[in-house]
Amino acid sequence: MASTGASSTNCKVILANTIAKKLLSEVQEGLSKLQGPPLLVGFLASSDPAARVYADWTGKTCRENGFAFELREVPKDAMEDALLAANADPSVHGIIVYYPIFSSRQDQYLQQIVSISKDVEGLSHRYIFNMYQNIRFLDPGTDTKKSILPCTPLAVIKILEHLHVYNTILPYGNRLFGHTVTVINRSEVVGRPLAALLANDGACVYSVDVEGVQQFHRGQGLKKSRHEVEEKPGWTLENCLPVSDVVISGVPGEKFKVPVELLREGAVCINFSSEKNFTPEVKEKASIYVPAIGKVTIVVLLRNLLRMVQNRADTDATPADAIDKPGTIEEKPSA
Repeated sequence: MASTGASSTNCKVILANTIAKKLLSEVQEGLSKLQGPPLLVGFLASSDPAARVYADWTGKTCRENGFAFELREVPKDAMEDALLAANADPSVHGIIVYYPIFSSRQDQYLQQIVSISKDVEGLSHRYIFNMYQNIRFLDPGTDTKKSILPCTPLAVIKILEHLHVYNTILPYGNRLFGHTVTVINRSEVVGRPLAALLANDGACVYSVDVEGVQQFHRGQGLKKSRHEVEEKPGWTLENCLPVSDVVISGVPGEKFKVPVELLREGAVCINFSSEKNFTPEVKEKASIYVPAIGKVTIVVLLRNLLRMVQNRADTDATPADAIDKPGTIEEKPSA
């Protein structure tokens, strides 16, 4: 007989390492079919210690898992030329840039000059456009080359798939139909892309930040091909959390805590902040709790790199031809 009240013993804590191992085995299988290890080049021009830690972590993970990695430390003013040179270098299979560099729109410009055939973070315009438009392939009609998605939002999706929140009985693209999700964070880097991806997969998503709440959805009965956004004036977490079966939080401040008393009984809770957004009491309400996702994110980065190599295998275009032109939106990437 099921218990009528939740207790910490009824909450399953899932560590990122468990999920990362499964993903890594898939990556290793794909890697074994290549002639040599793909080379990922990281570009570091920042004195930010967090950027240095991430660069070191990337290199360590690459080398431990059969990928080549090279860190290039470049002065800020030389970054543009360095990226263009890497675009044109056939020995470079993927590029990752450790931001911030200028902490301004110039960083956005640098994101756009990385060749889409080497942009493992999925930050170039074509990939972002595809993600929001729910265009999943780079070759619509043929559907052999999946578009690249940003690593952290994709890591959250892979976690939800692992937890079987995605319903595989439903058609691909609709597998979150019936789920209500709250995402606490609406940054352009993680929160908003994540809300869009989840809504494009069929969920009703409440996107929450300090400015208020927005609802991302594909309409009643998923009649729309991609998500739309609706403002929810006056809404707060008090409106969102009690109706959400999945709660995902990534507030980068140690003072913020998700109000556990508002959580729906048995909710799935995922923390993607470097801070602990959930207090230990979350285990008294949640059915599943994932306290961190970093190790999944880094494996997703390797997965993206592998996919880029696979996408380029039968493509005649040179990396220079594939550079996404800033300000254009003719080409569409995927979600």
